[in-house]
Amino acid sequence: MGTTRQLRPAVSRSAALAVFVVLLAFAAGAAGCTGNPPDSDRNGTGASKRVAGAAPGGEAQALQRDYEAVVRHTLISVVQLNVSGGGLGSGIVYDKQGHIVTNAHVLGRSTTVQVLLATGGAPLTAHLVAAYTPSDLAVVKLDRAPRLAPATFADSSKLRVGQIVLAMGNPLGLSGSVTSGIISAVGRTVPESSRDGVPGTTITSMIQTSAPINPGNSGGALVDLTGKVVGIPTLAATDPQVEGGGVAAGIGFAIPSNTVTRIAGQIIRHGRVVNSGRAALGVTGTTVTDPQGTPIGVGVVSVRTGSGAANAGILRGDVITAVNAVKTPTSAALSEVIAQHRPGQLVTVSIRRQDKDATVKVKLGQL
Repeated sequence: MGTTRQLRPAVSRSAALAVFVVLLAFAAGAAGCTGNPPDSDRNGTGASKRVAGAAPGGEAQALQRDYEAVVRHTLISVVQLNVSGGGLGSGIVYDKQGHIVTNAHVLGRSTTVQVLLATGGAPLTAHLVAAYTPSDLAVVKLDRAPRLAPATFADSSKLRVGQIVLAMGNPLGLSGSVTSGIISAVGRTVPESSRDGVPGTTITSMIQTSAPINPGNSGGALVDLTGKVVGIPTLAATDPQVEGGGVAAGIGFAIPSNTVTRIAGQIIRHGRVVNSGRAALGVTGTTVTDPQGTPIGVGVVSVRTGSGAANAGILRGDVITAVNAVKTPTSAALSEVIAQHRPGQLVTVSIRRQDKDATVKVKLGQL
């Protein structure tokens, strides 16, 4: 990502929207997450086989029927979340016990949320189980779990650039909306700014997609042609050349399904994340600037006892200027560099202490 690009969590704070027309467009592809669509196998080959064997002139009609079936069988797993204060977002039914996974920034500081099921009915109350803000994920559980249709999650490590995907959610309060696109890239490391009481973070291994992600899509489903969830739409890039930071068309980001299931599974089993799989330096810091206001490094505010930084001799007041020769002029830059490593890796950290430069070896811990 360029340094001028900013990212906007796809959650809306406006509930007052007059809806006149809902247009559902299937321009390029479709997918689902609650099981297999009719006449399709679990490996996603049913649709392609049927289209390949269709009579001349019938391919478009067959493909259209496939798309419609996938969407019809997928949307029942996507819910709308109404947060106190007018917050709006989406969620995915995770299991039949009433657990719903969403983005942490959708909830903000709220611990209670109203859930609207795709199948209709009165709003249901759900309470927060736990949130893990470094990955911008949270799990809530319905106080009363009616008959639910849990989503099926794909193995996101098998995703390929160019795959057709659909983003499903409740953008601007338009429940059950679908947008289409492709996977533009995988493995992106993306900074996310703080919002609604949730601190900013750097999210790794994200999926970049051209499927439009709009306010209210956060926490919804990014699905593929096999009828499975491949990710959770989370961020939309903003265009710095547009006054007010308008959304950059065709650039959105989703948390991969493997991260979702790993984090959500731990929250459901243990009530918290016990193994993040993410590296940590072991310091808290703030961006330091020179007299001209140019960022020059990260000033260490505190060092966690027993952390890699502490063991390496990093002290409060030190200024971290680089990691493995990659400059870290800001806190966000430092977070992004560390996020690209794994716990247990050894890195070289450049520091400035009392106008003297030095380097130390740090064995990274776990976030």
